[in-house]
Amino acid sequence: MSNKLKPLILGDLEVKIPIIQGGMGIKVSTASLASAVANYGGAGTIASVALGFGTPENEKNFVKASHEGLEREIREAKKLTNGVVGINILVALSNYEELARISVKEKADFIISGAGLPMRLPEFAEGSSVKLIPIVSSARALDLIIRSWKKRYNRLPDAIVVEGPLAGGHLGFSPEDLEVHKNIKLEDLVSDVIKFVKDSDLNIPVIAAGGIYDGKDVARFIKLGVSGVQIATRFVATFECSVSEKFKQLYIDSKDSDIVIIKSPVGMPGRAIKTKLIERVMNGERIPVRCNYRCLKSCNPKTAPYCICKALGNAVLGNIDEAVVFCGSNASRINKIVSVKELMDEIVNEANEELNR
Repeated sequence: MSNKLKPLILGDLEVKIPIIQGGMGIKVSTASLASAVANYGGAGTIASVALGFGTPENEKNFVKASHEGLEREIREAKKLTNGVVGINILVALSNYEELARISVKEKADFIISGAGLPMRLPEFAEGSSVKLIPIVSSARALDLIIRSWKKRYNRLPDAIVVEGPLAGGHLGFSPEDLEVHKNIKLEDLVSDVIKFVKDSDLNIPVIAAGGIYDGKDVARFIKLGVSGVQIATRFVATFECSVSEKFKQLYIDSKDSDIVIIKSPVGMPGRAIKTKLIERVMNGERIPVRCNYRCLKSCNPKTAPYCICKALGNAVLGNIDEAVVFCGSNASRINKIVSVKELMDEIVNEANEELNR
């Protein structure tokens, strides 16, 4: 069977298998997972948020612990792979600029940035070869970014991730969009962005993300004209993912009815698996927030219904009852833990079968 999956070209970087492993925080996608994906030929992604969580330093100085944690993970990934590894950084983070500058200093291959529009990202990467990849959920958002980047920095994105409403974690849609307009489809968003890129006479790879589960999905989007896909949720149930076994088991045990949309203190809706903490919050309870650093620009600890940072960290440690466990819409389809190689083999072989039909 011939390989129909063309490499994803990011400027002078080649990703042999056009699959980016999506960034998942807190401490879900770390060096161990990102390097395993990169070693296979895909692009691995380390999530930059709160990488000091669980260390004594984190309680004393959140920012210092976060920055040292990011440096540590990038260096570890570089020891484990010669492949392509980048960083996911949320625009909503208070230390966004510092995390971007550390990623550049430590020579990450790319920065993927969403949870807000990364209008100043080129400023933090000036003079470096790091590839800059914004996440958008519409052609309109991309237009705003391109206009701003061209005017202020005379630069274009190296690729664009178009994320649809079926993604896990924080979503770039209003709660009304997710509830009222349930007919929003990733295929339509991707087609709109591809058309915008072509009509603007731009040569920017488009990457589809959000709810992509198997090789059939990959093939479908390749046929639509994307240069690659981003997959996150499926990589949680791998041996190389560094979260607790309880976290992985929650994915395996989950049913469709367990997956809910929650309101995050980030100010965006998020998709997660129901836990006792989430049930308490959904019933209107407020869990008091003790905060030694406002990690999110939009979060007010005095009024936040709970601390999203602590809740996501609890998930990684296996304290599931007190956790928020983010997931994509297809998490309930996962039924076993496999190696990254086994997962990638399955997705790539199935995609090639579809494309060879």
